[in-house]
Amino acid sequence: MIDIVKYPVLTEKATRLLENNQYTFDVDPKANKITIKALIEDFFNVKVLSVNTHRPPRKKRRIGRSEGYRPNYKRVIVTLKTGDSIKLLPET
Repeated sequence: MIDIVKYPVLTEKATRLLENNQYTFDVDPKANKITIKALIEDFFNVKVLSVNTHRPPRKKRRIGRSEGYRPNYKRVIVTLKTGDSIKLLPET
């Protein structure tokens, strides 16, 4: 079940969203909002208020003469209850 969430996204936009208590993850394209919400709540022990999903368009890639597409993925923005947080990076 934990294989649904692939990894957290750490881009400029995702970093800005952290101020609003929103966290961004890349997940399996077959996962739905209910499954993602339950998984995040159980794994990180937080209260999820909303889950927003979107599927970015696939990009064409070329290696030599062969053409293909990058793997399909789904990006999720999870809004947490005020006071809850997810520790994305280990402390140094």
